[in-house]
Formats: sequence, C-alpha cells, structure tokens
Amino acid sequence: MGVSEQHERRKLEIMEQCFDCYCENGIASTGLKALAKACGMTTGNMYVYFDSIDDLIIQSTAYCMAKVEDEFMALSPKDPADIKRFVEEVPYWTAKKHGKKYRFMYQVYTSPKYLEYGKEFFKGVEQRYTEYAKQLERRLGIPWQVIQPMIFTFVRASVHYALFEDEGYLKPQMDMLWQMCSMLKEKYLDEKSEPANQSSCQEETQ
Repeated sequence: MGVSEQHERRKLEIMEQCFDCYCENGIASTGLKALAKACGMTTGNMYVYFDSIDDLIIQSTAYCMAKVEDEFMALSPKDPADIKRFVEEVPYWTAKKHGKKYRFMYQVYTSPKYLEYGKEFFKGVEQRYTEYAKQLERRLGIPWQVIQPMIFTFVRASVHYALFEDEGYLKPQMDMLWQMCSMLKEKYLDEKSEPANQSSCQEETQ
C-alpha cells in the first residue's frame, strides 16, 4: 500500500472516529483535544488531514452519512417476497443504530455556518437514490422511476421515527408503501407473465 493510500485510509478512520465522538457529545461539547484523544493522535497531527475543525466536520458528516445510506440500502429487499420484511423491520433497525447520527447530521446541516454544505449533500441524495432504485429494479421487477420516489418516502419516514420515535407517523407511511408495493408487484409481474400465458393458450387452441 502506497503512502497516499495509507493517508486516505487513516483519514477515513479519523472521520468515523470524530463523527462518532460528535454524535455522542455534540459540537459544543467536543473540542479538538477530545477528538485527537479519540483518534489516538496529537492535536497537531489532526491538521495533517484537515485544514480546520470546520473542514473536519464538513467532510466527516458527508462521508459518514453517505455510509449510513449504504448500510441502510444494503438491507433492501432481495426479491418481491422480501419487501414486507424491509418495511416492517428496517425503520426500527436504523433508528436504533443510526439515530444519533441523524440527529447530529441535522444539527450540522441546519446550522447557518454549514447550511450550504447541507444543500450540496442533499443534492447528491437524488443521484444516490436513483442508483439504489436501479439496483432494486433488477431485483423487484418494478421500474426504477417508480421505485425512486418510494425510497424518498421510506427514508424520510424512517429518519423521522429515528429522531422522534413517532409511531403515529411511521406506521401509516409504511402501510401505504406496503400497499403500493403489493399493487405494483401484481401489475408488473402480471405484465411479464402475460406473453407466456398467451403462448400457452395459443398452443392449447392449436
């Protein structure tokens, strides 16, 4: 492994360690000394990887929240029969595992100091969700253009629950998504099976 690769790998480790530290204690209660201690390094060495504390916060938030998205979508349905498991279990799983991270992300991105960076991060969400939707199209047989807005709804409801544990908001959203998925499964699976069914009928007629 080259020096630049080692530097980048160590930088990613530092971002995750610092982000976890911020999530536990908040920005105001987490100074450079605490961050350096969490990373097992001196305060001076932190500046080898980041220009400033603001640079660290900006980069670590974007990197770690994109990683949360990847973990989230790694549990996405493997096939149509797996959709129910996904809508019933994953919101609670991500609330338990990532709740503090969602809270800190909003603390950062709603701050006037970092608002423009938040806007930039959420611009990238559409592109990432499009890629997730295209992956799911191959598994579920539903067009990605239909899946993408459903991902937005699912994630928004899951994050809201992670922040506020609002079951009254979460459950109707998940029920609605499950009903939509059930209808879409019937629609697109039936459409795929029609040619085969028609050819069978033609063969019987002949």
